[in-house]
Amino acid sequence: MLYKSTRGKIKNVPFKDVLFSGLAPDGGLYIPEKLPDPELFDIGTFSEKKYEEIAQIILKPFVGNLFDDLQFDNITKKAYSKFKIPNKCELVSLSEDHMLLELFHGPTYAFKDFAMQMIAQMFQEALKKIKKSINIIVATSGDTGAAAVNAFRNLENINLFVLYPNNRISEIQKRQMTTVDSSNIKIFSVDGTFDDCQTIVKTIFNDANLSKKISLTGVNSINWARIISQVVYYCFAASRIDSQKKINFCIPTGNFGNIYAGYIAKRIGTNIDKLIVATNLNDILHRTITTGCYLKDKVYKTHSPSMDIQVSSNFERLLYDIYKKPNIVNKQMEELKSNGFYQIEDNSLSKLKEDFSSGVATEEETLSEILNVYKKSNIAICPHTAVGTFVSRKFLNNNKVMITLATAHPSKFIDSVQTALGMTIVQPNEMKELYSKKESVIDAPNEVNFFKNILSKES
Repeated sequence: MLYKSTRGKIKNVPFKDVLFSGLAPDGGLYIPEKLPDPELFDIGTFSEKKYEEIAQIILKPFVGNLFDDLQFDNITKKAYSKFKIPNKCELVSLSEDHMLLELFHGPTYAFKDFAMQMIAQMFQEALKKIKKSINIIVATSGDTGAAAVNAFRNLENINLFVLYPNNRISEIQKRQMTTVDSSNIKIFSVDGTFDDCQTIVKTIFNDANLSKKISLTGVNSINWARIISQVVYYCFAASRIDSQKKINFCIPTGNFGNIYAGYIAKRIGTNIDKLIVATNLNDILHRTITTGCYLKDKVYKTHSPSMDIQVSSNFERLLYDIYKKPNIVNKQMEELKSNGFYQIEDNSLSKLKEDFSSGVATEEETLSEILNVYKKSNIAICPHTAVGTFVSRKFLNNNKVMITLATAHPSKFIDSVQTALGMTIVQPNEMKELYSKKESVIDAPNEVNFFKNILSKES
């Protein structure tokens, strides 16, 4: 399989180059030249297969010939070896035809583990083949950084630099990064928002000379390998539902990567009807799907900090799928950069709405939903998941199964969950232990040159 950029200037790129790239050289995001034929996957047989088997079937066409069968089998086994349950994820019933897909059974208790563990093993195996070292820079709103630190710590030939917004992630998310003792990892607390961190990372990638000099790559969801790794759990979950029923997935999302993976799962033949965007007060995706106007606003600090985002990078991939014209994508990205907004016209918006719906949960509704779910189902959920279940209930349909993605363990956001429930919840022992460990973090200004200097010196 070959790849191209959403901006149109880069084509015929093999997976190896996509894997080791953050952005395409023209500033766009990589997408396949053509998606595989759904018949290739034989999704109807997935109900009989284990998670690892489904992963291999889904990923191989996208990865191409970079790895032989033995290497890829080894990659898959290692990627899922740290998960705490055999199925890797778990479907739990909330009510008739409404289910939670628990995606927090990985090593850092968040859905980001599925993709990060996979991409780390891909990197490690590929670097053995090409005998090369790389530097990874990643912006995080909490869970991505923790998952990356766990996946890449102590790996040979890889340095990891993580940027997170100061005082805008949970204490557990922070300590999952800052308490890890690994010589190949540096953690930075940035004086700004997640969008500021993401802008720094994108600006550095757009410095082609520096990126090439230090062999820079990224593991944010702009990396296509992250997207395809997340496609797998949509296919797995759908295979556990009666094949005669259509499925709606509701996804709490900020950067649009997780839900875009669901969109790819639908396009390759999974039994998905609607993909429902669930947002908190940082509702740019809801406003865009509702009105067609993608307009940046202030970033609000909420109980669901991993969604405190106003620039949803992966939405560019969907724009390309809607228009199929890179010149329009380029125009809209320039308008966003210069004016802070762009408009999707009615015909294209109608096409978008064939696959997507959306909803919002306020701060009060989020906390109330945590309590509501606990009272009805005796299940504690994190604030992000609560945003999802709250929005989900507006779209329940007796003819369809609703699956809401439970993106993180409630203990990762223990203060908000305990406030909502009015009671103490028990944290896993490995989370409790984080509070007694020494932290290592570098306070950093919201300045791209600060990071360019560090990367130049330490790489």
